[in-house]
Amino acid sequence: MFKPKKTKLKTDDNLYKRLSVDDAVVLFVDHQTGLQTLCRDMPADEFKKNVLAMGKIAKYFDLPVVMTTSFEQGPNGPMMPELKEMFKDAAYIARPGEINAWDNADFVKAVKKTGRKQIIIAGIVTEVCVAFPVLSALAEGYEVFVVTDASGTFNDMSRNAAWLRMQQEGAQLLTWFAMSNELRRDWREDMEGYLNLFYEISTEYAPLVDSYNAVKNANPKDLL
Repeated sequence: MFKPKKTKLKTDDNLYKRLSVDDAVVLFVDHQTGLQTLCRDMPADEFKKNVLAMGKIAKYFDLPVVMTTSFEQGPNGPMMPELKEMFKDAAYIARPGEINAWDNADFVKAVKKTGRKQIIIAGIVTEVCVAFPVLSALAEGYEVFVVTDASGTFNDMSRNAAWLRMQQEGAQLLTWFAMSNELRRDWREDMEGYLNLFYEISTEYAPLVDSYNAVKNANPKDLL
């Protein structure tokens, strides 16, 4: 597993706030099997792939993870089984009824216990289960980064309205690919491991890695 060097960032207010492996916690909010049926703003297989990619990135960087579900004994259903299996030892909060996860004391306690001040979050649905805790966390002084392609909702209108609402309060929007590279910062550490991570989680990136491996392993004479 990649163990990044600790880096001290400049504190100039004019610089954008960058994700730090030393200060980030990852929240998976209501990625439940019943709620997945509501995600119509991207193809279902692509959405699931993005959620699991976010999970594998969190594991690669050894980030603390907090997972929560809402009313999972009802129609919302259980947490996505692949995600739950990936983080067997993570804090897991099954909320009995609170719609905003930040209204649940155990969830907030689990987040605060990590000691991290940067929140990376995704969930279902974007304008409720993501936006509500994002706005609450921002109000408490957290830096919040929303992984847009690992969050889903009914349609583009619902998604865009949620993005605007979160952005105007200070949330940063990014994708799992941007999340990973902002955490990573430099290709030169563990390049092989990092390439293998993308090879595993991205069908789009796999041909690039295949090309790199072919050139790396080729006889120099074959390249003439």
